[in-house]
Formats: sequence, C-alpha cells, structure tokens
Amino acid sequence: MALSPGTSRFVAAMVAAQVLTQIGAFTLPALLPTYMDRWALSGTEAGWLIGVFFAAYVPAVPVLLALTDRVPSRRIYLVGTGATALAHLGFALLADGFWSGLAFRALAGIGWAGAYMPGLKAIADPLTGTAQTRAVSWHAAGVGFAGSFSFLLAGILDGLAGPEAAFLFGGLCATGAFVIALAILPDTLPPRRTGGGALLDFRPVLRNRRALAWIAGYTVHTLELAVLRAWAVTFLAASFAIQAAPAWLPAPTVLFTAAGLVGNVISIFGNEASVRFGRARIVGVAMLGGAALSAVTGFTAGGAPLLALACVLLWNAMIYLDSSALTAGTVQAADPALRGATMGLHSMAGYAGGFAGPLICGVVLDLAGGDGPLAWGLAFGHVAVITLAGFVVVRRLGRAG
Repeated sequence: MALSPGTSRFVAAMVAAQVLTQIGAFTLPALLPTYMDRWALSGTEAGWLIGVFFAAYVPAVPVLLALTDRVPSRRIYLVGTGATALAHLGFALLADGFWSGLAFRALAGIGWAGAYMPGLKAIADPLTGTAQTRAVSWHAAGVGFAGSFSFLLAGILDGLAGPEAAFLFGGLCATGAFVIALAILPDTLPPRRTGGGALLDFRPVLRNRRALAWIAGYTVHTLELAVLRAWAVTFLAASFAIQAAPAWLPAPTVLFTAAGLVGNVISIFGNEASVRFGRARIVGVAMLGGAALSAVTGFTAGGAPLLALACVLLWNAMIYLDSSALTAGTVQAADPALRGATMGLHSMAGYAGGFAGPLICGVVLDLAGGDGPLAWGLAFGHVAVITLAGFVVVRRLGRAG
C-alpha cells in the first residue's frame, strides 16, 4: 500500500531511499590513494575525479529541481537514482583510467542532482513549521550517515574483494532506492504556480535576500565539506606514513567513518540549537571555527599522529554544526510556490563550491610539492580565506533580508 506524503512512514521511507542512493557516493574519496597509484594520477587529476561529480551536478540540478515545480517529483527522482546506479556500476565494470573514470563520475553527479534535492523537496513540501525543519534535519542526517558509512564500507569491500566490489555495492544500493521511489512516490502534478514564468527564471529567488544568506552559507559549507571528504583519508595516510600512528589506531577509512557519524549527530544538534538560540548565531560559530581549523590542520602533517587526527575530527565537527541549519533555513525562507527553484539555486551554488574546493586543494598540493606540512597547510589553508569571506557575505545578506 502506498504511503501518504507528509506522514512519518513516508518520511522514513524516503530517507531510506536517500541513504541507499548516497551509500556509494564517497567510495572514490575513500579509495583515492589506491586509484592514484593504480592510474598514476597527479593531485590535480585526482582533484578533477572528485570535483567533476560536483561540476556535473551544478548545471543539472537547477533544471531537474525547477522541473519539480511543474512535473511530478517522482519522475525526476527515478531519473536521478537510475543514473546513480548506472554510474557506480560503470565505474566498477568499465572504468580503466582517468578519462573513463571522469565520465562515470560526471554521470554520478547528474544522478545525485536528480535525487538529493528532489527527494528532500518530496519530504518537505507536505510539511510546515517545526515538523518540516525536523524532517529536513533527519533527511540531512540520513544522507550524512550514508556518506560516512560509504568510507567504511568501501574500505571493507576493497579489502575483501577489491575496489570494484565497493562500486558494485553502491550501484546495487542505488537500484534499491529506485525501487522504493517507484513504490511510494505519487505521480501527481504539483500545484500550478500563479503568473507562470520561465523554467530557469531565478530572478524571484534572487530577490529573496533571506534565502540568499543561507544559500551563501551553504556554498561555503559544501566547499569545506567536499575538501575534507575528498582529501582527509589521503591526508591521514600521508601523515601516518611520515610518522607512524599507534598500533591500536584504526585505518584512516575507519577513522573518517567515525568522524562522519559523529558529525551527523552534531548536525542534528546544530539544527535544534539554531531553533533555540538562533540560526545566524550557530552558523557564525560553525564558520569561524571551521576557518580557524582549516588554517592549522594541514600543518600537522607528519607531526604527532594524534594531533593530526584531532584537528581533522574537530574541523569535521565544525563543518557539520551548521549543515542541517543552513538547508532548513533556505527551505523555510523560500516562497512555497518557488521552493523547487530556490532549493535548485541553493544546491547549485553549494555544489559549485563542492567542485572548486577539492580541485583547488589538488592543484595547490601539486604546486607546493605534493606532500609535507607546507603543501598540506597551503592546500587546506585556502579554505580559511573562503570561509571568512563567506561569513561576511552571510552577515550582510542576513541583515539586508
């Protein structure tokens, strides 16, 4: 029997579908050292393989998400989960170098554009107020938990059957999300928007200064998160290769999985704290704390292993603190008739940051020698400058709204 949109069971089922779609998303970052060796990749090429996921997402998401204001979300979501499944299966079975890997990573970005925000919109549209912001928070937590387990599962499956097995698993899980969506999402048209307007006319959204403040914050947030997700495992592995970690310390993939799991709890806490203490205050703390930690983390490479790990964990926590709060802020600030377009701009801007961050990090690593405290310090340190600039923009737009 179909679940009714807006019910807790429907929300749970959609979050489960999002988890299955996301579970393979960070297989490549988890196994990046393996593929850098296997395909003889430079830091710049590795940055492209990570970043092209976001680069493909950026032009696809405004089209696909704006379409959800005009056609049933179900159709867009099925395209997204289907493309995600094909991308992971293709990377496992057909990719044999940089260019073929790049093509399948781009397809994965398009798939996520059709699944992530359209799935969130399907959850949020029937809800209002606190119920809506909590559903958004749980959605973010589910996606975040899946991303965290992506690192752990990739490491386990790589150890058992090789890296291809990890990508095959991601493809099968995305297929499961397709089946869930086919079963529960209604094939009904959204309410007609008065006044019409072109599909990609974002001018009404750009006049919403309050929404733009949260979109600016999300852009910086996604850049930070993409940099750390793309390079944290490689950073820790390189650091531990210079100065050996204690024998009891787990592998970097396990450590970053734990960081992600804790981060998702922090994300839920951050959204609840923003309801109680004010969204702008929590976002400000997260951005300033993240800037400080990004400025120092890279310089710990090759130093005390526990210090390098502590900096990664603390930086990760600061990034997650405003994760749910930023997206919930955009959802609540949006005109309901323009929610698809508003969330499309939110996601497009955020993932543009997600594309730029890992690529810049890889380029800086190559220019600075590819390894050592100075190279990693500069590679991560560029994030601090961007985060501080973003903090100023968020404050100014927030006041204007």
